Amino acid sequence: ISFLTVGEDEVRAWTIKKQTSALHAAGKVHSDIERGFIRAEIISYEDFIACGTLHTAREKGLLRLEGKTYEVRDGDIINFRFNV
Repeated sequence: ISFLTVGEDEVRAWTIKKQTSALHAAGKVHSDIERGFIRAEIISYEDFIACGTLHTAREKGLLRLEGKTYEVRDGDIINFRFNV
């Protein structure tokens, strides 16, 4: 499956195995993110497209915070919160 990360100048898809936890998905992006993982801010691709922007999705309450054990779903857009 794939999940997405979104930055100001880049959107990137990351390929992982089904049933991968948010913690291990963070490690796919960078080992420091996995090591300092706090939470994952997640929205489904479908909800994002319906809203048009992350700001609108946040206002509608469609972004949710998940912990280390969250099972990443195909098409999730994830912003990892971490502290190293």
